[in-house]
Amino acid sequence: MRVLGIESSCDETAAALVTDSGEVLADVVASQVAMHGPYGGIVPELASRAHMQAIIPVIREALGQSPGGLRGVDAIAVTQGPGLVGSLLVGVQVAKALAWSLGKPLVGVNHLDGHLLAVYLRRQGEDPPREGPAMPFVGLLVSGGHTALYRVEGCGDIALLAQTRDDAAGEAFDKAAKLLGLGYPGGPVIDRLAARGNARAFSFPLPMASRKTLEFSFSGLKTALARHVQQQGVPTDEQELADLCASFQGVIVESLVRKAILACQREELGRLVISGGVAANRGLRARAKEACDANGVELFVPPPVSCTDNAAMIAMAAAHRLSAGERDDFSFAVYSRDPDRRRGKFRRDGTLVERT
Repeated sequence: MRVLGIESSCDETAAALVTDSGEVLADVVASQVAMHGPYGGIVPELASRAHMQAIIPVIREALGQSPGGLRGVDAIAVTQGPGLVGSLLVGVQVAKALAWSLGKPLVGVNHLDGHLLAVYLRRQGEDPPREGPAMPFVGLLVSGGHTALYRVEGCGDIALLAQTRDDAAGEAFDKAAKLLGLGYPGGPVIDRLAARGNARAFSFPLPMASRKTLEFSFSGLKTALARHVQQQGVPTDEQELADLCASFQGVIVESLVRKAILACQREELGRLVISGGVAANRGLRARAKEACDANGVELFVPPPVSCTDNAAMIAMAAAHRLSAGERDDFSFAVYSRDPDRRRGKFRRDGTLVERT
């Protein structure tokens, strides 16, 4: 089975072809980073217009990379939410039109489910091919808009354990980079500088350090950095700037890893998946490996190309649902926020079946 995935939840227009076994046949992404960079963040109206211009060429390019093209597609998958409503509507309307005209099954996918299941993608050139984790597992999803811990029993059974009370980790990186004049997006720049810095050079408070909660918070850390810059100014020395980035990143990474290990212990699960754009951070990947080895937890992290927003993960999540005999009709709507899935079993539309 070949699934055409379409992703347009934020600032990436993407299309991909993926088999039900997770093999990525084509994966095309049109980025809007250069357009939004001067504004220091995403401008929703500009994002929607860019999706409208890019989506058909991106889909055509993806189809052109796979034998059979559109004739070889067995189902259509599209991001339903959460995300920017205007951006989501572009992808959903195109997906509905394709599914209707071709008479193919249509699946609306939760963007966060896609990130959590991206670990099952198999891309060309991987040697040896990676095996995905057995379910259930604890999933740490870290991106520009989300920072949360989940218990993943299956594609249709994902329970939210805890999330950030304020800023997402990726958002904290972007705001820090803006304070330091490093541009947008901030995460990759801070990660590169942090690799050359001393994480103990500056002292920042570890947020939500109590083991009584799995929740995250990064607004106080951002404020601490802002006060430092206000009092000391932005470092002009390259090494001092690298040390500041390493210290800031080190606290975020330590908070993420500690909570993830605590979640594994509480849920009595020995498998941890880290996904989302921030999962590409080298500091996070290294510290997570160290902590998992020390605590007897098996770590799974997708390659960086599967961490950032892409359509292959959307097709993968849809393939899981299609294998279970599920599909959607043409009446489903987009949503900007993730349905409340805290500690319960939920239907695909987000309504609660049973609270646990």
